[in-house]
Amino acid sequence: MENLLKFLIIINKMSNFADTFKEKLGTWEFDPKVKHNFSDGVYAKEMSLPKGYIAYSHSHIYEHLSILAKGRVIVKTDDYVKEYEAPACLNIEANTYHQIEALEDCIWYCVHATNEKDISKIDEVLINHE
Repeated sequence: MENLLKFLIIINKMSNFADTFKEKLGTWEFDPKVKHNFSDGVYAKEMSLPKGYIAYSHSHIYEHLSILAKGRVIVKTDDYVKEYEAPACLNIEANTYHQIEALEDCIWYCVHATNEKDISKIDEVLINHE
């Protein structure tokens, strides 16, 4: 918890969330219980986020949908800060770094158009590596 508080103080001092996301890319302090869901040309990543957790994310070179199936969150990007309550469907614009802060225990889905079904390669295909 102490590390989280220190990190929140740093975040409040930063005006550009993209820098923070690049620093935190791929780091989790807990197991988000990721479930991979596939259909023809569609991939949905399900994550369970506990109350108080802040998920630092990445960007994609294309827009995609995110679905809040359970709970309440604050989504922050360089362009906006907005609170959502489930059920909610959001369009995340291309090349937008986004942060998800769980105000309650949440179930969050990221939905992508892709034909990749190998979970060992899925992040290679989806993540903007710039």
